[in-house]
Amino acid sequence: GMQSHLQALLSLYKLFCPEQVTITLPGKMKTYFKNSGGPWKAAIAAVRQRNQGTSPLSQAVFLGTSKRPSRKRKWNAQLVIPASSANTNHLEEDREKNWFSLCSPNESFPVEQLQTFPQLLQNIHRLEFPSQMGSVLTNPLLLHYMNCVKDESIYLRLYYWMGQRLQEECTWCVVDNPDEEEFKSFLETAYKAECFLQEGFSACEEFLYKTLPLWDGVCCRSEVLKLVSWIPLSSFSDIKPYLFDPLAQLFFTSSIYFKCSVLESLKELLQNWLICNVIQMDLETSS
Repeated sequence: GMQSHLQALLSLYKLFCPEQVTITLPGKMKTYFKNSGGPWKAAIAAVRQRNQGTSPLSQAVFLGTSKRPSRKRKWNAQLVIPASSANTNHLEEDREKNWFSLCSPNESFPVEQLQTFPQLLQNIHRLEFPSQMGSVLTNPLLLHYMNCVKDESIYLRLYYWMGQRLQEECTWCVVDNPDEEEFKSFLETAYKAECFLQEGFSACEEFLYKTLPLWDGVCCRSEVLKLVSWIPLSSFSDIKPYLFDPLAQLFFTSSIYFKCSVLESLKELLQNWLICNVIQMDLETSS
């Protein structure tokens, strides 16, 4: 039947492609899709601000979302592993005991006390990830563990956290965001973690596909092109409108240095794809 959310979807289709929707829709319906022009408004406002020095847009818009929430203190700004709530009561006595004889085999090992690779090997079945997943990005031991266990819930937690952080901090999609250096540092951290794991993060791939059409090719150039080199392998038709078309528009209108940077990034992307393909073929052959 004509459910309200389906009517809203059809009305959106009718707005952009009226010839495709021939049925009559009610005039008054609940709004399900707001600010469909949000990305363009944000991009236009950012250009006006750079050219005129003032922004006519009073609130920040990121890919159709509303005003950017104000925060007195950035969460996870330093990406430091916090003490997990399950082990907080035992921290004082833990410092007085040997780490290896601290817990019984069935108890979890506090990740904030994980310091060496032998500790990781001895307690690999008793580790539990910290509540703040961002701290994993800067910890090689936890990245080793993450690469070893292949737990889908871990990747999902990191995906949601990184997606939110990238959305809130993107300096060319969030108007009046002065924290470019901090955002560049975060992108560099994500890139280094991808190099360590030898695979790209889904959140970074999604972020690039959403924001490259709005990117001016200048802001965080080096960090963005580094992330491009770790986009997972997929068909050309799938990634062309989201990756190659936006880069091509910038490529033909930018300096020689930018052109060389893009070619270098795409060369590294091809190398990563070839390595992943060879590894996959080896696994299939061995199995």
